[in-house]
Amino acid sequence: MTTVDERHGDGARDGDDQGGVPRIGDPLASRFPRTAPEAPRLAPDVPRLAAEAVPLAEAVPLSDPQAARIPFAGSKAAHLARAALAGLPVLPGFVVPYGDGHSDWSGEWAGDGGLEGLRRAWRELSADGTRPLVVRSSSPQEDTQESSLAGQFASVLDVQGWHEFRAAVRTVLDSAHRSDGTVAPMAVLVQPMLAARVGGVMFGADPVEGRTDRMLVSAVRGGPDTLVSGEQPGTNYWLSRWGRLLRTEPDDPEGLLGADGLRRLARLARQARGVFGGPQDIEFGFDASGQLWLFQSRPITAMAARPARGARLLGPGPVAETLPDQLEPLEEDLWLAPMARGLAAALDIGGTAPRRQLRSLPVVTAVGGRAAADLRLLGAAPPRNRWLALLNPAPGARRLAAAWRVGRLTAALPGLAVDLVADVDRRLAETPSADRLTRPDLVSTLRWTRTVLVSLHAQEALAGALLPEPRATAAGTALAALTEARALGVPDDRMVAARPVVLALVAPGLARELRLPADPGHTEGAPTARQGAAPTTARAAAGPAALTDTPATVDPLLPATSAAPLPSAPPLPSLPPREALRLRIRWVQELQVRLVRDAARRLVVRGGLGEVSKVGLLRWREFVEALEHGRLPGDFKERLPRAVSAPLPDAFRLAEGGTVVAERPTGKGKGGNDGAGQGVSGGRAAGTAWDGTGPRPADPVLVVRTLDPALAPLLPGLAGLVAQTGSPLSHLAVLAREFGLPTVVGATDAVRRFPPGSRLTVDGTTGDVHIREQDEQEQREEQQNLGQEPQGDLR
Repeated sequence: MTTVDERHGDGARDGDDQGGVPRIGDPLASRFPRTAPEAPRLAPDVPRLAAEAVPLAEAVPLSDPQAARIPFAGSKAAHLARAALAGLPVLPGFVVPYGDGHSDWSGEWAGDGGLEGLRRAWRELSADGTRPLVVRSSSPQEDTQESSLAGQFASVLDVQGWHEFRAAVRTVLDSAHRSDGTVAPMAVLVQPMLAARVGGVMFGADPVEGRTDRMLVSAVRGGPDTLVSGEQPGTNYWLSRWGRLLRTEPDDPEGLLGADGLRRLARLARQARGVFGGPQDIEFGFDASGQLWLFQSRPITAMAARPARGARLLGPGPVAETLPDQLEPLEEDLWLAPMARGLAAALDIGGTAPRRQLRSLPVVTAVGGRAAADLRLLGAAPPRNRWLALLNPAPGARRLAAAWRVGRLTAALPGLAVDLVADVDRRLAETPSADRLTRPDLVSTLRWTRTVLVSLHAQEALAGALLPEPRATAAGTALAALTEARALGVPDDRMVAARPVVLALVAPGLARELRLPADPGHTEGAPTARQGAAPTTARAAAGPAALTDTPATVDPLLPATSAAPLPSAPPLPSLPPREALRLRIRWVQELQVRLVRDAARRLVVRGGLGEVSKVGLLRWREFVEALEHGRLPGDFKERLPRAVSAPLPDAFRLAEGGTVVAERPTGKGKGGNDGAGQGVSGGRAAGTAWDGTGPRPADPVLVVRTLDPALAPLLPGLAGLVAQTGSPLSHLAVLAREFGLPTVVGATDAVRRFPPGSRLTVDGTTGDVHIREQDEQEQREEQQNLGQEPQGDLR
């Protein structure tokens, strides 16, 4: 006798009625006569069970309509009975119902008194003990629309003889005692043990990709028990609704399921959908004669989020170099909103998108506090149809006007950039330190910063699109300035005052202290202050002072201090228009940081804010209201900082509820890196690798060899799950989807590659698993030390 965790099937969940009456009829007796209908065609060695042979209190055959009631027979038996009554190929059997009779099963049996009817049913089904049986759990709490509880109760396979049968029933009933101390109501389902030639699991929809127009079949040799337990990964078949094979993974040279078998499975899935009112999670088996049998049918409890048709393709790439970190609400309004308006203005001037579209959809948006841009609008992704894009459906007048504007703008843009940079530098130099500003002046200055950022972003985007690529960058110049200043003994806490250009090396943040890169050394090719650099435009050559950085002794960003005088530095070289604009963007953002921090200190003194770091939880309008009138939102005390989120995928779309769905790599490959696995439960998470033993990290990503159902108690609280082997239709994969847990299976050599303590990013959609040995800031610093522009989704 072998006890397993639901290896032979999890039952048929009720997808439509929570009380137990099937949708196909109520009462059942009005549609199905209480006399047993004709049983499905059986293999010659499978017995038939007479409905009238067993009293209801002890054993009820599946052909009896009473067995289709969930409170009476449990979900698994009730759904099999319902399928049998509808004519689906269900093995005969009986159910020991949940109820008064269970007192006879507790403890050790002294004898068989009161069990005569049950023994008669057992003898008939088992051919007087010569045919093995399967004894399975059937609880009303399992296999429901909300939760499958897959693998949480016991089943016993290959039960032979009356004494083994009684022990197996006792094992199933004992499994109703759960680890949390509760006892689940439990009926017992009994059926013949079928020696399947091929078995597996079929989903009437694709739960991994969230597609209801596809079916997913996973099959192995033998019964489905080794598949659902995670011991074997199985061969996966993706089918159309009518059974046409779309793809197979891995390749199936042995031909487990031929075209006829796949068509029959698809027909069974459609029939089950019609009986239960929705796509089903089905366990099946083909016997030696080729007969297809239904072992279970339950609703699919968790479908992956699927973006609506035409959902925008988003990604962090074009904006990550400016705003690479997770933002608080006020940071979004200070930096992201002006960027979105500026980029929309640039796209409108260039005529690359309809003005109505630019007004209705933001070019840049926040997803979980991280900046993401519309990749197609910004030209960072190819159009959906390259041939249609060549025709350019934009009205001819708009194209002509845009071409005229762009032609004039290309010539005028360098001069416009010089003027804007000069205006920004003058305003920065004239702005006193934040602690010397009155409250109205502070609010007015902040409003100016948001307005000027729109212009800076618009001109910076146009310069990047229309002007030649610059030979010198703000980041390269900043590295050279940082090296030289450190050589002169300038401490890091006064570096910005001495060399404001170094702000190009760090991202803005209201709550984060400014942290400059470690000693970068000299970067080959980056201009130094002693080398100088020729201006790249005629206007800059005529007046280079307009594009040079503010003098080192004038720092508009920091209040005056009593520290020792800073060593003077020669003027830094002129920067190309786009780089000069980018540097001013960063300077204005830093001015905003200083102003907001000073305003936060004033709000703390006035009372209500609590602490300076909480100012980021406000929105811009709320922040201004608090400054001008001293009123904070009513729910402000309940607001909490955002939980740290994983970096956004390189390209993704948003599904209902703002769920991030990563764009799958093109081609058949399952991931973007060597050893990538298969995503089986969507979502993206960052955490610490854990093998299930030893201290549990605060953000554990469980890394195991196989999806063993015994791991189910560990799922709550996990950040992610990675397994070397396993099927997307195994019990643990089903539970992971119910928990919304990002899960990857088939990750080659995962246990060795991701030892406990490794920092991982797991993408349950694409199947990518990456080690993140350094945090994003450290990786950006490493890139800057190499003279590279900082990137977004660092891996």
